[in-house]
Amino acid sequence: YYPDLTEAVFAELYGLSGIAPWAFDWTESYAKSSSAKLIGDRLYCLIDGKSCLQPQRITAKRRAQLIHALLLATPKERKETGFHEVYLHNGIRVTIYSGERSKNGQDVIVFRKYVMKQLSFEALAEKGTFPMEAVPLFRAMCRVGFNVVFAGQVRSGKTTFLQTWQASEDPSLEGVAVATDPETRWEAILPDAPLMQLIADGDDLLAIEKSLKRSDADYVILEEMRDAASYRLFLGITSLGTMRSKGTIHDGSALNIPYKMASAIASQLGGDRQAMIAQLFGSIHFVFELMQLPENKAQKRLKALWEYRYDPAEDRVCAQQLCSYDPKTDSWRWAPAI
Repeated sequence: YYPDLTEAVFAELYGLSGIAPWAFDWTESYAKSSSAKLIGDRLYCLIDGKSCLQPQRITAKRRAQLIHALLLATPKERKETGFHEVYLHNGIRVTIYSGERSKNGQDVIVFRKYVMKQLSFEALAEKGTFPMEAVPLFRAMCRVGFNVVFAGQVRSGKTTFLQTWQASEDPSLEGVAVATDPETRWEAILPDAPLMQLIADGDDLLAIEKSLKRSDADYVILEEMRDAASYRLFLGITSLGTMRSKGTIHDGSALNIPYKMASAIASQLGGDRQAMIAQLFGSIHFVFELMQLPENKAQKRLKALWEYRYDPAEDRVCAQQLCSYDPKTDSWRWAPAI
């Protein structure tokens, strides 16, 4: 496997499999399309927020060649397992279901790419994710250095918002980015920043937890927090007073996040659930809830912005909603203070 040759090699393979127009943005529609799916011989592309069947048909032989080539990028993967996640040099993420994991002749290959060419609050506002008037607020929050979490369902825009927030950070600050997979290429987003990038999950993450807590990093980034190990790491680092920390989590309700994280930690790793709930409300400052519009999945919206607080004198937690999205008017209502 030669990383420098990846793009050229896969350009040829994409052409063989009939998805080169989508992968390399040959048309404006494909350039705006964030996902494509091969289901059997049928190719679907997300265009204008809907999965559209494309005219080309991909034969079983071509699909087998493509899967074989994609797995060359991950030598540790064994074809017979039938499930694979591959991250290509050009930033495209590929998920493969084949063999016994899929019905005969109905193997599945899912491709995801980022369509945001410019990571800025203004660019997100122009796309309608939030109002342009919120840009100064978010820039000020970023300068202050709050701990923030971006929450939402799959394809709701969490990672893009996280990347945009981080792109606005002071590049001289030292950071640690921990992920379960190499989805975000921070070296491309912040080429001059002293940002260490680690890949760890589950037991591997627990093994380096103490080391990360003792690090002198100004902030930590935890992408795709989804298990007790990642929850405890985020809680441990932020409760020590570390600021500017950021994370993403699959959850549709900001009010549920501290209880979900504390319950997972307590049941799997031990600890006082109530104490951890209080710590989470005290160490996470803001939660951004994100969503995709049901009628157009390409459109993302800031569903709500919440502020967490913990009052140690009364041992009371509080979540205040600072803004909420109104789908009827495609606008936002803000708290009077904001």
